[in-house]
Amino acid sequence: MKAPGLAVRDLTVVLGRGRHAAHVVRGVSWSVEAGRTLGVVGESGSGKSMTVLAAAGLVPPSATVTGSALLGGEDLLKLSERELRGIRGRRLGFVFQEPMTSLNPLLTVERQMTEGIEEHLGATRRAARSRARELLDSVGIPDPDRRLDAYPHQLSGGMRQRVMIAIALSCSPDVLIADEPTTALDVTTQAQILDIVRERQERTGMAVVWISHDLAVVGGLADDVVVMYGGHVVEQAPAGTLHGAPVHPYTRGLLGARPVLGKRRDQLTAIPGTPPDPRALPPGCVFFDRCPVKEDPRCETEVPELLEVGTRHYARTFCPEGR
Repeated sequence: MKAPGLAVRDLTVVLGRGRHAAHVVRGVSWSVEAGRTLGVVGESGSGKSMTVLAAAGLVPPSATVTGSALLGGEDLLKLSERELRGIRGRRLGFVFQEPMTSLNPLLTVERQMTEGIEEHLGATRRAARSRARELLDSVGIPDPDRRLDAYPHQLSGGMRQRVMIAIALSCSPDVLIADEPTTALDVTTQAQILDIVRERQERTGMAVVWISHDLAVVGGLADDVVVMYGGHVVEQAPAGTLHGAPVHPYTRGLLGARPVLGKRRDQLTAIPGTPPDPRALPPGCVFFDRCPVKEDPRCETEVPELLEVGTRHYARTFCPEGR
C-alpha cells in the first residue's frame, strides 16, 4: 500500500477562548493516498475547509489546533511558519473557490504564476515565464502569451479559475487541495476543470482533496468520501458505497436533496433546520435537532462514536438502520 499523501489524525480546531470559543473541527481523522482522490462534503460551517486550512497552518492566531497532519510522514503541525512557507505551493497546492479574491488584482497573471516557480524551483525569470506559458496552455487557456500579460479582471471567471489551477500545479505538488473550485462555474467549464485535474493526477500521481457541498461532483471524481457535519466526520466510505448505501441520516438527507436528471422538483427532500452554532453545540448527537429518526434515547445526551458499519464504511450514529 502506498504511503498517504496527506493524513489528518484526531484534528481539533477551536477558534477563540472561553465561553465564546467555537469548536469548528472536532477530532477529525482521514487520509488520502498518492494517486487517489478524497471528497470532503458538507454544508457551510461543517468544518470541511477549516480542517485542511488548519493542517496547512492557515488559521488565525486565535485558533488552537491539536492532533496531527502528516504529509508524507512529516507532521505539518510541528513545523515553523518559515518551514510551512517552503511546503505551501511546493508540496501542497491550493485551488480556492473564488479566484477574484485569491488572485491579486494589482499583479499580472505572469507575476502571480512565476513567483512560486522562482521561489520553490529556483527558476530564472525567463524559465519561469516559459513554465507559466506551458501551464496555461495545459489548462486550456488560448493565446497564453497574451494572457500572461493580463490582469485578473481582464479574464472570464472560467479563465481565472484555470489560472488558479495552473498556479496550484506549477510546482508539481504531492497533494492538491481544491476547496469548492467549481461552485460559481457553468457545467461545461466545471467538467473541463474536473478533466484537467484528473489528467494531471493520472500523469503525476498526486493526491487530491476535493472539498465541496455537491455530492454529484464528488461522486464522479472521488475514490473515497468523508461527510462532515458540526465539525465531526459523520460518515466515511468509498464513493460507490456512500452513494449506494448511505447510513447516516444526514448523508441520506444530502442525497435526497440532490437534483437528479428525471427527478421532479417536488421529489427533492429538504433537510429542515440549520446547522448548529459551533459556540453552543448540543450535548448529544450534533445532528439531533434536524434528524428525522432519533430512535435511540442516547441521541440527545451522548455523542455517538464513529463505528465501522461495513467494509471501509464508518458512520457516527446510534440509528444506522433508521429511515
